[in-house]
Amino acid sequence: MSLERYRTCLGFLNLPANELEWFPRWMKAYAEFPSVVSARGMSSEHCVTRELVIEFLQSLRDRKIEAWRRLQAARAIEIYQGTVLQTSEVDFRPIRQTLQRLARIESNASSGMGDHDPNLVPGEGNDGLIDQDEPECIQRLRSTMRRLHHPKSTEDTYVGQVKKFIRHLDDDRLERYGEPEIGDFLTDIAIEGNVAAGTQNQALCAILYFYEKVLGRNLHFINSVRAKASEYRPVVLTKSEIAELFPFVSGVYRLMFLLMYGGGLRHRECRKLRVKDLCIESGQILVRDGKGMKDRVTVLPKNATSLLQQQIANVRAQHQCDLSDGFGEVYMPYALARKYPSAQRDLGWQYLFPSVKLSRDPRSGRTRRHHLNEKTFPTRFKAALVRTEIVKNAVPHTLRHSFATHMLEDGADIRTVQELLGHKDVKTTMIYTHVMNRPGLAVTSPSDALGLV
Repeated sequence: MSLERYRTCLGFLNLPANELEWFPRWMKAYAEFPSVVSARGMSSEHCVTRELVIEFLQSLRDRKIEAWRRLQAARAIEIYQGTVLQTSEVDFRPIRQTLQRLARIESNASSGMGDHDPNLVPGEGNDGLIDQDEPECIQRLRSTMRRLHHPKSTEDTYVGQVKKFIRHLDDDRLERYGEPEIGDFLTDIAIEGNVAAGTQNQALCAILYFYEKVLGRNLHFINSVRAKASEYRPVVLTKSEIAELFPFVSGVYRLMFLLMYGGGLRHRECRKLRVKDLCIESGQILVRDGKGMKDRVTVLPKNATSLLQQQIANVRAQHQCDLSDGFGEVYMPYALARKYPSAQRDLGWQYLFPSVKLSRDPRSGRTRRHHLNEKTFPTRFKAALVRTEIVKNAVPHTLRHSFATHMLEDGADIRTVQELLGHKDVKTTMIYTHVMNRPGLAVTSPSDALGLV
Protein backbone atom coordinates (compact mmCIF):
# COMPACT_ATOMS: atom_id res chain seq x y z
CA MET A 1 0.00 0.00 0.00
CA SER A 2 1.29 3.43 -0.95
CA LEU A 3 0.72 5.52 2.17
CA GLU A 4 3.00 8.31 0.94
CA ARG A 5 0.97 8.68 -2.24
CA TYR A 6 -2.16 8.62 -0.10
CA ARG A 7 -0.90 11.52 2.02
CA THR A 8 -0.15 13.47 -1.16
CA CYS A 9 -3.67 12.88 -2.46
CA LEU A 10 -5.18 14.00 0.84
CA GLY A 11 -3.40 17.31 0.47
CA PHE A 12 -5.54 18.14 -2.56
CA LEU A 13 -8.90 17.43 -0.87
CA ASN A 14 -9.07 20.40 1.55
CA LEU A 15 -9.98 18.13 4.44
CA PRO A 16 -10.25 19.36 8.04
CA ALA A 17 -7.07 19.20 10.08
CA ASN A 18 -8.28 16.30 12.23
CA GLU A 19 -9.06 14.17 9.17
CA LEU A 20 -5.72 15.00 7.57
CA GLU A 21 -4.14 13.74 10.77
CA TRP A 22 -6.28 10.64 11.32
CA PHE A 23 -6.91 9.29 7.82
CA PRO A 24 -3.26 8.18 7.33
CA ARG A 25 -3.32 6.63 10.81
CA TRP A 26 -6.43 4.61 9.97
CA MET A 27 -4.91 3.46 6.69
CA LYS A 28 -1.70 2.44 8.48
CA ALA A 29 -3.77 0.45 10.97
CA TYR A 30 -5.68 -1.14 8.09
CA ALA A 31 -2.43 -2.00 6.27
CA GLU A 32 -1.10 -3.68 9.42
CA PHE A 33 -4.31 -5.61 10.06
CA PRO A 34 -3.44 -9.34 10.02
CA SER A 35 -5.98 -10.30 7.37
CA VAL A 36 -4.73 -7.53 5.09
CA VAL A 37 -1.11 -8.55 5.66
CA SER A 38 -1.94 -12.13 4.69
CA ALA A 39 -3.52 -10.81 1.48
CA ARG A 40 -0.33 -9.01 0.43
CA GLY A 41 0.40 -11.75 -2.08
CA MET A 42 -2.45 -10.43 -4.18
CA SER A 43 -2.33 -7.16 -6.12
CA SER A 44 -2.75 -3.97 -4.14
CA GLU A 45 -6.25 -3.46 -5.60
CA HIS A 46 -7.41 -6.64 -3.87
CA CYS A 47 -6.16 -5.40 -0.50
CA VAL A 48 -9.36 -3.34 -0.29
CA THR A 49 -12.28 -5.72 -0.44
CA ARG A 50 -15.64 -5.64 1.27
CA GLU A 51 -14.77 -8.65 3.41
CA LEU A 52 -11.48 -7.15 4.62
CA VAL A 53 -13.04 -3.75 5.35
CA ILE A 54 -15.93 -5.29 7.32
CA GLU A 55 -13.54 -7.51 9.27
CA PHE A 56 -11.30 -4.54 10.08
CA LEU A 57 -14.22 -2.39 11.26
CA GLN A 58 -15.55 -5.25 13.37
CA SER A 59 -12.15 -5.54 15.05
CA LEU A 60 -12.37 -1.84 15.92
CA ARG A 61 -15.83 -2.43 17.37
CA ASP A 62 -14.52 -5.30 19.47
CA ARG A 63 -11.87 -2.91 20.84
CA LYS A 64 -14.68 -0.55 21.97
CA ILE A 65 -13.86 2.09 19.33
CA GLU A 66 -16.81 4.51 19.02
CA ALA A 67 -19.01 4.36 15.91
CA TRP A 68 -18.10 7.87 14.76
CA ARG A 69 -14.43 6.90 14.78
CA ARG A 70 -15.15 3.69 12.90
CA LEU A 71 -17.02 5.85 10.37
CA GLN A 72 -13.91 7.99 10.05
CA ALA A 73 -11.81 4.87 9.44
CA ALA A 74 -14.25 3.71 6.75
CA ARG A 75 -14.06 7.09 5.02
CA ALA A 76 -10.25 6.92 5.13
CA ILE A 77 -10.26 3.56 3.34
CA GLU A 78 -12.90 4.75 0.88
CA ILE A 79 -10.81 7.77 -0.09
CA TYR A 80 -7.75 5.52 -0.47
CA GLN A 81 -9.75 3.35 -2.84
CA GLY A 82 -10.85 6.35 -4.92
CA THR A 83 -7.62 8.34 -4.99
CA VAL A 84 -4.78 5.80 -4.92
CA LEU A 85 -6.42 2.69 -6.36
CA GLN A 86 -8.86 4.72 -8.50
CA THR A 87 -11.52 2.02 -8.33
CA SER A 88 -15.02 1.73 -6.92
CA GLU A 89 -15.00 -2.03 -6.29
CA VAL A 90 -16.22 -1.72 -2.71
CA ASP A 91 -19.56 0.07 -2.24
CA PHE A 92 -19.05 1.99 1.01
CA ARG A 93 -22.58 3.45 1.09
CA PRO A 94 -24.25 0.76 3.22
CA ILE A 95 -21.20 0.67 5.50
CA ARG A 96 -21.35 4.42 6.10
CA GLN A 97 -25.12 4.45 6.52
CA THR A 98 -24.91 1.76 9.18
CA LEU A 99 -22.11 3.53 11.04
CA GLN A 100 -23.96 6.87 10.83
CA ARG A 101 -27.02 5.28 12.40
CA LEU A 102 -24.94 3.71 15.16
CA ALA A 103 -23.15 7.03 15.76
CA ARG A 104 -26.51 8.78 16.21
CA ILE A 105 -27.64 6.16 18.68
CA GLU A 106 -24.42 6.46 20.68
CA SER A 107 -24.57 10.26 20.57
CA ASN A 108 -28.17 10.33 21.81
CA ALA A 109 -27.39 7.85 24.57
CA SER A 110 -24.42 9.86 25.81
CA SER A 111 -26.36 13.15 25.78
CA GLY A 112 -29.51 11.69 27.32
CA MET A 113 -31.64 12.70 24.32
CA GLY A 114 -34.45 10.34 23.56
CA ASP A 115 -35.40 11.95 20.28
CA HIS A 116 -33.00 13.56 17.89
CA ASP A 117 -33.43 14.93 14.40
CA PRO A 118 -32.82 11.89 12.16
CA ASN A 119 -31.45 14.12 9.42
CA LEU A 120 -28.34 15.06 11.37
CA VAL A 121 -25.36 13.40 9.81
CA PRO A 122 -22.46 13.11 12.30
CA GLY A 123 -18.82 12.53 11.63
CA GLU A 124 -18.73 14.51 8.37
CA GLY A 125 -17.21 17.72 9.73
CA ASN A 126 -20.62 19.34 9.36
CA ASP A 127 -22.94 20.80 11.99
CA GLY A 128 -25.86 21.23 9.61
CA LEU A 129 -28.84 19.10 8.76
CA ILE A 130 -28.55 16.73 5.82
CA ASP A 131 -31.68 15.22 4.28
CA GLN A 132 -31.02 11.51 4.19
CA ASP A 133 -33.80 11.02 1.64
CA GLU A 134 -31.49 12.59 -0.94
CA PRO A 135 -29.04 10.38 -2.86
CA GLU A 136 -25.95 9.48 -0.88
CA CYS A 137 -23.67 11.34 -3.30
CA ILE A 138 -25.72 14.52 -2.81
CA GLN A 139 -25.39 14.16 0.96
CA ARG A 140 -21.63 13.94 0.60
CA LEU A 141 -21.57 16.94 -1.74
CA ARG A 142 -23.53 19.07 0.73
CA SER A 143 -21.31 17.98 3.60
CA THR A 144 -18.13 18.82 1.69
CA MET A 145 -19.38 22.22 0.57
CA ARG A 146 -20.40 23.15 4.11
CA ARG A 147 -17.10 21.99 5.51
CA LEU A 148 -15.34 24.25 2.98
CA HIS A 149 -17.66 27.15 3.86
CA HIS A 150 -19.39 27.65 0.53
CA PRO A 151 -22.51 29.87 0.55
CA LYS A 152 -25.89 28.17 0.63
CA SER A 153 -26.72 29.65 -2.78
CA THR A 154 -23.64 27.98 -4.31
CA GLU A 155 -24.47 24.71 -2.56
CA ASP A 156 -28.03 24.72 -3.91
CA THR A 157 -26.83 25.55 -7.43
CA TYR A 158 -24.20 22.79 -7.48
CA VAL A 159 -26.61 20.26 -5.99
CA GLY A 160 -29.16 21.13 -8.68
CA GLN A 161 -26.63 20.58 -11.47
CA VAL A 162 -25.37 17.28 -10.03
CA LYS A 163 -28.97 16.07 -9.67
CA LYS A 164 -29.49 16.81 -13.37
CA PHE A 165 -26.40 14.71 -14.11
CA ILE A 166 -27.85 11.89 -12.00
CA ARG A 167 -31.13 12.04 -13.94
CA HIS A 168 -29.17 11.98 -17.19
CA LEU A 169 -27.35 8.81 -16.11
CA ASP A 170 -30.35 7.34 -14.29
CA ASP A 171 -27.87 6.25 -11.63
CA ASP A 172 -26.64 7.97 -8.47
CA ARG A 173 -23.40 5.97 -8.21
CA LEU A 174 -21.38 8.68 -9.91
CA GLU A 175 -18.06 7.08 -9.03
CA ARG A 176 -18.76 4.58 -11.83
CA TYR A 177 -18.59 7.26 -14.51
CA GLY A 178 -16.06 9.70 -15.84
CA GLU A 179 -15.09 11.97 -18.73
CA PRO A 180 -17.18 10.32 -21.54
CA GLU A 181 -20.42 10.48 -19.57
CA ILE A 182 -19.76 14.07 -18.43
CA GLY A 183 -19.07 15.10 -22.02
CA ASP A 184 -22.31 13.47 -23.20
CA PHE A 185 -24.25 15.28 -20.48
CA LEU A 186 -22.79 18.69 -21.33
CA THR A 187 -23.48 18.12 -25.03
CA ASP A 188 -27.04 17.06 -24.24
CA ILE A 189 -27.89 20.17 -22.24
CA ALA A 190 -26.25 22.38 -24.89
CA ILE A 191 -28.18 20.85 -27.82
CA GLU A 192 -31.39 19.46 -26.35
CA GLY A 193 -31.64 21.86 -23.43
CA ASN A 194 -30.54 24.84 -25.53
CA VAL A 195 -28.91 26.44 -22.48
CA ALA A 196 -26.63 29.45 -22.43
CA ALA A 197 -22.88 28.97 -22.30
CA GLY A 198 -22.83 30.21 -18.70
CA THR A 199 -25.30 27.52 -17.63
CA GLN A 200 -23.23 24.82 -19.31
CA ASN A 201 -20.07 26.08 -17.61
CA GLN A 202 -21.92 26.13 -14.30
CA ALA A 203 -22.88 22.46 -14.77
CA LEU A 204 -19.29 21.59 -15.62
CA CYS A 205 -17.97 23.40 -12.52
CA ALA A 206 -20.45 21.58 -10.28
CA ILE A 207 -19.55 18.15 -11.65
CA LEU A 208 -15.80 18.86 -11.53
CA TYR A 209 -16.18 19.99 -7.94
CA PHE A 210 -17.93 16.75 -7.01
CA TYR A 211 -15.34 14.50 -8.63
CA GLU A 212 -12.32 16.43 -7.37
CA LYS A 213 -13.41 17.51 -3.88
CA VAL A 214 -15.78 14.68 -2.91
CA LEU A 215 -14.43 11.65 -4.78
CA GLY A 216 -10.82 12.85 -4.97
CA ARG A 217 -10.49 12.12 -8.69
CA ASN A 218 -8.64 14.32 -11.17
CA LEU A 219 -10.56 14.42 -14.44
CA HIS A 220 -8.82 14.84 -17.77
CA PHE A 221 -10.00 16.17 -21.12
CA ILE A 222 -13.80 16.33 -21.43
CA ASN A 223 -15.02 16.26 -25.02
CA SER A 224 -18.34 18.03 -25.45
CA VAL A 225 -20.19 20.38 -27.74
CA ARG A 226 -19.95 23.85 -26.22
CA ALA A 227 -22.94 26.12 -25.98
CA LYS A 228 -22.44 29.28 -28.03
CA ALA A 229 -21.24 32.16 -25.89
CA SER A 230 -22.40 35.66 -26.75
CA GLU A 231 -20.21 38.73 -26.38
CA TYR A 232 -21.70 40.16 -23.23
CA ARG A 233 -22.22 43.89 -22.84
CA PRO A 234 -23.69 44.91 -19.50
CA VAL A 235 -26.75 47.11 -19.19
CA VAL A 236 -25.66 50.45 -17.73
CA LEU A 237 -27.85 53.31 -16.53
CA THR A 238 -26.65 56.81 -17.29
CA LYS A 239 -26.16 59.31 -14.49
CA SER A 240 -29.41 61.07 -15.39
CA GLU A 241 -31.26 57.74 -15.32
CA ILE A 242 -29.84 56.96 -11.88
CA ALA A 243 -31.06 60.36 -10.69
CA GLU A 244 -34.47 59.71 -12.23
CA LEU A 245 -34.82 56.28 -10.63
CA PHE A 246 -33.56 57.05 -7.13
CA PRO A 247 -36.57 59.12 -5.86
CA PHE A 248 -38.90 56.17 -6.43
CA VAL A 249 -36.93 53.94 -4.04
CA SER A 250 -37.88 54.45 -0.40
CA GLY A 251 -37.24 53.13 3.09
CA VAL A 252 -34.39 50.76 3.77
CA TYR A 253 -34.18 50.00 0.04
CA ARG A 254 -32.97 53.56 -0.59
CA LEU A 255 -29.89 52.82 1.51
CA MET A 256 -29.34 49.54 -0.34
CA PHE A 257 -29.58 51.45 -3.62
CA LEU A 258 -26.95 53.95 -2.48
CA LEU A 259 -24.53 51.25 -1.27
CA MET A 260 -24.85 49.17 -4.43
CA TYR A 261 -24.46 52.12 -6.79
CA GLY A 262 -22.13 54.18 -4.61
CA GLY A 263 -19.86 51.28 -3.58
CA GLY A 264 -20.19 48.82 -6.47
CA LEU A 265 -21.62 46.07 -4.26
CA ARG A 266 -23.26 42.98 -5.62
CA HIS A 267 -26.81 42.40 -4.43
CA ARG A 268 -25.78 39.41 -2.31
CA GLU A 269 -22.87 41.34 -0.80
CA CYS A 270 -25.19 44.17 0.17
CA ARG A 271 -27.72 41.85 1.81
CA LYS A 272 -24.97 40.11 3.80
CA LEU A 273 -23.40 43.25 5.26
CA ARG A 274 -22.94 43.20 9.04
CA VAL A 275 -23.06 46.30 11.20
CA LYS A 276 -19.34 45.95 11.99
CA ASP A 277 -18.43 45.96 8.27
CA LEU A 278 -19.09 49.67 7.80
CA CYS A 279 -16.83 52.48 9.00
CA ILE A 280 -18.48 55.87 8.61
CA GLU A 281 -15.42 57.77 9.83
CA SER A 282 -13.05 56.32 7.21
CA GLY A 283 -15.75 56.08 4.54
CA GLN A 284 -15.11 52.40 3.85
CA ILE A 285 -17.13 49.21 3.44
CA LEU A 286 -15.43 45.92 4.21
CA VAL A 287 -16.98 43.29 1.97
CA ARG A 288 -16.58 39.89 3.61
CA ASP A 289 -16.67 36.61 1.71
CA GLY A 290 -17.50 38.13 -1.66
CA LYS A 291 -17.57 36.26 -4.94
CA GLY A 292 -14.76 33.72 -4.95
CA MET A 293 -14.77 33.79 -1.11
CA LYS A 294 -12.58 36.93 -1.15
CA ASP A 295 -12.62 39.99 1.11
CA ARG A 296 -12.15 43.51 -0.20
CA VAL A 297 -12.57 47.17 0.79
CA THR A 298 -14.71 49.58 -1.23
CA VAL A 299 -15.93 53.13 -0.84
CA LEU A 300 -18.82 54.14 1.43
CA PRO A 301 -20.73 57.03 -0.23
CA LYS A 302 -20.93 60.10 1.99
CA ASN A 303 -24.54 60.81 1.04
CA ALA A 304 -25.51 57.49 2.64
CA THR A 305 -24.26 58.50 6.10
CA SER A 306 -27.54 59.76 7.59
CA LEU A 307 -29.53 56.81 6.24
CA LEU A 308 -26.85 54.43 7.50
CA GLN A 309 -26.89 55.87 11.00
CA GLN A 310 -30.67 55.60 11.12
CA GLN A 311 -30.55 52.00 9.89
CA ILE A 312 -27.99 51.01 12.54
CA ALA A 313 -30.25 52.56 15.18
CA ASN A 314 -33.17 50.50 13.84
CA VAL A 315 -31.08 47.33 13.91
CA ARG A 316 -30.02 48.06 17.50
CA ALA A 317 -33.64 48.52 18.62
CA GLN A 318 -34.78 45.35 16.83
CA HIS A 319 -31.89 43.39 18.29
CA GLN A 320 -32.73 44.48 21.82
CA CYS A 321 -36.30 43.26 21.32
CA ASP A 322 -35.03 39.91 20.04
CA LEU A 323 -32.74 39.53 23.05
CA SER A 324 -35.63 40.32 25.38
CA ASP A 325 -37.68 37.60 23.69
CA GLY A 326 -34.93 35.03 24.17
CA PHE A 327 -33.59 35.18 20.61
CA GLY A 328 -31.00 37.56 19.13
CA GLU A 329 -28.67 34.98 17.57
CA VAL A 330 -27.33 35.47 14.06
CA TYR A 331 -25.59 33.07 11.69
CA MET A 332 -21.82 33.03 12.24
CA PRO A 333 -19.51 31.95 9.42
CA TYR A 334 -17.08 29.06 9.67
CA ALA A 335 -16.60 27.82 13.27
CA LEU A 336 -16.82 31.23 14.95
CA ALA A 337 -20.04 30.30 16.76
CA ARG A 338 -18.11 27.61 18.67
CA LYS A 339 -14.97 29.68 19.13
CA TYR A 340 -16.83 32.81 20.28
CA PRO A 341 -20.23 31.58 21.50
CA SER A 342 -21.36 34.99 22.76
CA ALA A 343 -20.44 36.87 19.56
CA GLN A 344 -23.55 35.70 17.71
CA ARG A 345 -25.60 37.94 20.03
CA ASP A 346 -23.38 41.02 19.62
CA LEU A 347 -24.75 44.02 17.73
CA GLY A 348 -21.71 44.19 15.45
CA TRP A 349 -22.42 40.76 13.99
CA GLN A 350 -26.08 41.52 13.21
CA TYR A 351 -27.05 41.99 9.58
CA LEU A 352 -27.38 45.61 8.47
CA PHE A 353 -30.50 44.64 6.51
CA PRO A 354 -32.26 42.09 8.74
CA SER A 355 -35.36 40.18 7.79
CA VAL A 356 -38.66 41.43 9.18
CA LYS A 357 -39.25 38.09 10.88
CA LEU A 358 -37.36 35.31 12.60
CA SER A 359 -36.81 32.12 10.64
CA ARG A 360 -35.48 28.61 11.06
CA ASP A 361 -31.97 28.10 9.74
CA PRO A 362 -32.29 25.33 7.11
CA ARG A 363 -28.83 24.00 7.98
CA SER A 364 -28.67 24.07 11.76
CA GLY A 365 -32.38 24.16 12.59
CA ARG A 366 -31.88 27.12 14.98
CA THR A 367 -34.28 30.07 15.01
CA ARG A 368 -32.48 33.27 14.02
CA ARG A 369 -33.00 36.61 12.29
CA HIS A 370 -31.41 36.34 8.87
CA HIS A 371 -30.85 39.05 6.27
CA LEU A 372 -33.44 40.23 3.73
CA ASN A 373 -34.67 37.72 1.22
CA GLU A 374 -32.97 37.79 -2.16
CA LYS A 375 -36.27 38.63 -3.91
CA THR A 376 -37.22 41.62 -1.75
CA PHE A 377 -35.02 44.36 -3.21
CA PRO A 378 -35.40 43.24 -6.86
CA THR A 379 -39.19 43.50 -6.47
CA ARG A 380 -38.92 47.05 -5.13
CA PHE A 381 -36.34 47.95 -7.78
CA LYS A 382 -38.58 46.76 -10.59
CA ALA A 383 -41.57 48.64 -9.15
CA ALA A 384 -39.50 51.84 -9.06
CA LEU A 385 -38.25 51.27 -12.62
CA VAL A 386 -41.82 50.98 -13.93
CA ARG A 387 -42.60 54.45 -12.59
CA THR A 388 -39.85 56.05 -14.70
CA GLU A 389 -39.40 56.59 -18.43
CA ILE A 390 -36.43 54.19 -18.48
CA VAL A 391 -36.92 51.35 -20.98
CA LYS A 392 -33.65 49.50 -20.32
CA ASN A 393 -33.86 45.99 -18.89
CA ALA A 394 -32.22 47.03 -15.62
CA VAL A 395 -31.89 44.80 -12.53
CA PRO A 396 -30.19 45.41 -9.15
CA HIS A 397 -26.83 44.24 -10.57
CA THR A 398 -27.11 47.07 -13.10
CA LEU A 399 -26.24 49.46 -10.26
CA ARG A 400 -22.83 47.76 -9.94
CA HIS A 401 -22.27 48.04 -13.70
CA SER A 402 -23.23 51.71 -13.54
CA PHE A 403 -20.83 52.33 -10.64
CA ALA A 404 -17.88 50.94 -12.60
CA THR A 405 -18.77 52.75 -15.81
CA HIS A 406 -19.31 56.12 -14.15
CA MET A 407 -16.08 55.77 -12.16
CA LEU A 408 -14.13 55.26 -15.40
CA GLU A 409 -15.96 58.12 -17.10
CA ASP A 410 -14.94 60.40 -14.23
CA GLY A 411 -11.29 59.54 -14.78
CA ALA A 412 -10.69 56.80 -12.18
CA ASP A 413 -7.77 54.46 -12.85
CA ILE A 414 -8.91 51.09 -14.14
CA ARG A 415 -6.76 49.27 -11.57
CA THR A 416 -8.50 51.18 -8.80
CA VAL A 417 -11.90 50.22 -10.18
CA GLN A 418 -10.72 46.62 -10.44
CA GLU A 419 -9.83 46.58 -6.74
CA LEU A 420 -13.10 48.24 -5.70
CA LEU A 421 -15.09 45.69 -7.70
CA GLY A 422 -13.00 42.74 -6.51
CA HIS A 423 -12.22 41.47 -10.01
CA LYS A 424 -9.46 38.87 -10.20
CA ASP A 425 -8.42 39.88 -13.71
CA VAL A 426 -8.35 43.40 -15.12
CA LYS A 427 -9.80 41.98 -18.36
CA THR A 428 -13.11 41.61 -16.52
CA THR A 429 -13.03 45.30 -15.62
CA MET A 430 -12.09 46.24 -19.19
CA ILE A 431 -15.58 45.38 -20.36
CA TYR A 432 -16.81 48.68 -18.92
CA THR A 433 -14.52 50.62 -21.23
CA HIS A 434 -16.70 49.41 -24.11
CA VAL A 435 -19.91 50.88 -22.70
CA MET A 436 -18.66 54.14 -21.20
CA ASN A 437 -19.14 57.56 -22.75
CA ARG A 438 -15.67 58.95 -23.46
CA PRO A 439 -15.65 62.70 -24.10
CA GLY A 440 -13.46 63.72 -27.01
CA LEU A 441 -13.66 60.28 -28.64
CA ALA A 442 -17.21 60.59 -29.95
CA VAL A 443 -17.84 59.48 -33.52
CA THR A 444 -19.98 61.70 -35.77
CA SER A 445 -22.58 59.91 -37.86
CA PRO A 446 -22.43 60.63 -41.60
CA SER A 447 -26.15 61.30 -41.43
CA ASP A 448 -25.52 64.19 -39.03
CA ALA A 449 -22.76 65.52 -41.28
CA LEU A 450 -25.21 65.83 -44.19
CA GLY A 451 -27.79 67.55 -42.02
CA LEU A 452 -30.55 65.15 -43.04
CA VAL A 453 -33.88 65.66 -41.23
